[in-house]
Amino acid sequence: MFIGSIVFDMYIPHATSLKEKRMVIRSMKEKLKAKFNVSVSEVGNQDLWQSAQVAVVMVAPDQKQVEKVMQNIINFVEINFPEIHINIYKEIY
Repeated sequence: MFIGSIVFDMYIPHATSLKEKRMVIRSMKEKLKAKFNVSVSEVGNQDLWQSAQVAVVMVAPDQKQVEKVMQNIINFVEINFPEIHINIYKEIY
């Protein structure tokens, strides 16, 4: 069994309030959960209105499967949320 985790450290320049930031984060979380069947949670910078940390975690029996899905998630976020500046940290256990 392998566990893959990705932390997206994000800067959302167009957010002018916590409400706008949360709309972006909620949209991202819902799309990732629906498309990839992964666990997604905002894990940091929750009170800052232009900064967020979102963690995505998945479990699979095969390391190659984890790597493939993690790369698909990263590509999906980069394509569907181009207005967000993202640093990506990923690990497989």
